[in-house]
Formats: sequence, C-alpha cells, structure tokens
Amino acid sequence: MRKADIIPNKIFTLPELNKRIAQWRLTGKTVAFTNGVFDIMHRGHIASLSQAAAEADYLVVGLNSDASTKRLKGDSRPVNDEQARAIVMASLLMVDAVVLFEEDTPLELITAILPNVIVKGGDYTEEQIVGAKEVKAKGGRVVINPIVAGYSTTGLIGKINTL
Repeated sequence: MRKADIIPNKIFTLPELNKRIAQWRLTGKTVAFTNGVFDIMHRGHIASLSQAAAEADYLVVGLNSDASTKRLKGDSRPVNDEQARAIVMASLLMVDAVVLFEEDTPLELITAILPNVIVKGGDYTEEQIVGAKEVKAKGGRVVINPIVAGYSTTGLIGKINTL
C-alpha cells in the first residue's frame, strides 16, 4: 500500500508537471489526460478515472480552479475548494498527477503537455473534446468512456438540497 505522505507530491504546477512527464517519456511511458471540476467525488468519477488510467502508463488529471469552476457552473460552485479537490484527486490510486488550470478549458494545458491520450466521459463527442485535434495531430488518441447512469454532482447536490 502507498503511504499517505506522497499524496501532496502528486499535485503539480505546470512547469513541475512538464518535468515529470519528460522523465516518464524518457523511459518510454505513455500519458493519459482527463479533466474536470470533480467537485463531489462519486461512483461515476471513479469509473471514469479508472477507465482513463487503463489507457496509458500514467494518468494526469487537469482540475478546474475555483474561479474557472464558478464561471462554468455558477456562484454556488464549487462546493469544495480547489485545494480540497486536488488532495482528494491526488489520493486516488489510479491518478498519478493533478494540475490546476485557471482557464475555462484545458486547451493551454493540453497543448503544453501533449498527452498520448485524452479521455473524456460519454456525454461528449470527439468534436466537443477540447484538445482532441491537437493531440491527434501529434499522433495521439481520443477515448470516450461510457457514463455510469444515475451519478452526477449536480444530481447529488439536488438530492442533498431536498433533505
């Protein structure tokens, strides 16, 4: 079992992440990338992240910052702040690296790290996936994982609000 003290070491700035990815690639390893808010973790997130991790040797998760989340989801979100979300994400066994991004989309992050694979949930089409054409232009792949029906953060928040 891994030691809990490594969890904070899985949270990177972009320059730190680029160095780590360069190290991984020197040994011939591949990198998968997915992104999201991941505000309240649920079964659907775990399934999606597990499937994403199976697509490459390492999984990098781009996490929307608090400001980015508010712009995308409204003033009531995020429920958990970016540091809390980053720690929870970094604590998952299938996640190798977490990086926050401030923009509304992860395009700058994706073009900076150029993962071998972008993985998103089944509520997207390839044409809607930010960074898909850039990754494919460099020989990478795009994978769309099926959604676990009945699990969403918005649904959970709605359920909690009715209690």
